[in-house]
Amino acid sequence: MLSYEKTDHIARLTLNNPPANALSSTMLNELADRLDKIEKDQTIKVVLIKGEGRFFCAGADIKEFTALQQASDFEELSKQGQRLFDRMENFSVPIIAAIHGAALGGGLEMAMACHIRYASENAKLGLPEMNLGIIPGFAGSQRLPRYVGNAKAYEMILSGAPISGKEAVAFGLVNKALTEDVLFSEAEKLASMIAEKSKPAIQRIMQLIPYANTTAFADGSNAEAKAFGEIFGSDDATEGIQAFLEKRKPIFTDK
Repeated sequence: MLSYEKTDHIARLTLNNPPANALSSTMLNELADRLDKIEKDQTIKVVLIKGEGRFFCAGADIKEFTALQQASDFEELSKQGQRLFDRMENFSVPIIAAIHGAALGGGLEMAMACHIRYASENAKLGLPEMNLGIIPGFAGSQRLPRYVGNAKAYEMILSGAPISGKEAVAFGLVNKALTEDVLFSEAEKLASMIAEKSKPAIQRIMQLIPYANTTAFADGSNAEAKAFGEIFGSDDATEGIQAFLEKRKPIFTDK
């Protein structure tokens, strides 16, 4: 589910879980294990993440959600993803996300945990969980406002509507939007520029920039995980997920 290769001080991770590179618990565990290995490898100066096939990552594995029963199970799933993405955001090595096709739900939450984001101009980026009667669970409600501001975050999350890669640049969600044919080569070019720098200097920058974050982020993430667990116990969440699996429009009863 997660391919890996290393050359010229660059670690390349490729999400490979067809057809949509959904973030299953297996993939999350593989990513955590790979980060362990990368952190121990002092020759790696930068990480590049991309998706195989049509998408970067179209979200979490919804089918896997149906196997969970208790609110506490959903809360723990939320915290698992949050812990991993917190680790990515505070990783000692810079992580670049090259986004093509779509980064939706958990896919966008993972991309937002990366330090730099390049996207194809026509890529779709969004948090569509509300369409399923649920809410973001991997700290999406906390990271998105950081990049796009509160007003745009409300609009994107409450409507469930995605924005394009080109729009994402204007809102500060991604660094650069490119045509899909040059996206990966441009991301590689940036990775190579970083890999030419001094490892100790890179590490200091990775330590310094997070000081700009506020402590309220952790409180918000904890509140999101608790709400994620509570919402999954609702009738609308059950209906929303079932409708998604059956490829139909959900009928919400506001319960």
